[in-house]
Amino acid sequence: MSPRVLVFDSGVGGLSIADCIHRALPGVELVYLADTGAFPYGEQPESLVVERVTRLIARALADQPCDVAVVACNTASTIALPSLRAEIAVPVVGVVPAIKPAAARTGNGRVGVLATPATVRRPYLDRLIQEFASHCSVERLGHPGLVQWAEGLVRGVPVPEDALAEAVAPLRAAMVDTVVLGCTHYPLLLDSLRRVLPEVVHWVDSGEAIARRVRYLLDLAGHAGPAMDQRPGAGPVLTAALFSGAAPEGLNAFAERLGLPVGQVLPGWGS
Repeated sequence: MSPRVLVFDSGVGGLSIADCIHRALPGVELVYLADTGAFPYGEQPESLVVERVTRLIARALADQPCDVAVVACNTASTIALPSLRAEIAVPVVGVVPAIKPAAARTGNGRVGVLATPATVRRPYLDRLIQEFASHCSVERLGHPGLVQWAEGLVRGVPVPEDALAEAVAPLRAAMVDTVVLGCTHYPLLLDSLRRVLPEVVHWVDSGEAIARRVRYLLDLAGHAGPAMDQRPGAGPVLTAALFSGAAPEGLNAFAERLGLPVGQVLPGWGS
């Protein structure tokens, strides 16, 4: 039996993490869970986020047993992991902005952190910068539009690149050569970001690090070898996609383009 991993987000941003896990571990089945009924989390009270993350993931694991749960959302990872780990039995992997690898890669010591407004305000980002990038000049940029533009991509709506260029202009002015994509939605915008910020040398996100952590945890559980590294046939990679609210229009075609064909799509799940 193939190992299985649950990937959770408030919207479609976690598909970027699912993509990284699948590329690194093609034999692993994935279950996707999105709390679209409460999207976006950055505008919600912390107590509500903790309650919903814990309840929805616990219920999903009861319905769709998995070996590892990945919280592919920066907001949820910073506030809900202790409660979630106390509630469920499987290992939990969270996501944080990739400040450490970005600080190691920069050539000119100027790093941009592109995130949601909620993330750039959180004290944990201060701690990451102080611990890993105190020797760098760090420009933080939180913009409310980028998440919505990434969500629009699933529906086939093109990214408004003029507006995107205006949104990221502070990073150009700061002359950063390295940008941290501090929201899991943002790798979905990477082609457009490269066009509007061609001077940036390094784009850094957390996907590869999460995939490595998932491999380590599955190894510990005895799933090493072909069970993870060889895809068993041409069936769906996302065996189920669960949405607490509406499922995004165009999801199947978008996931297919990412190499993540979907089995069941269940809107209104768990509400």
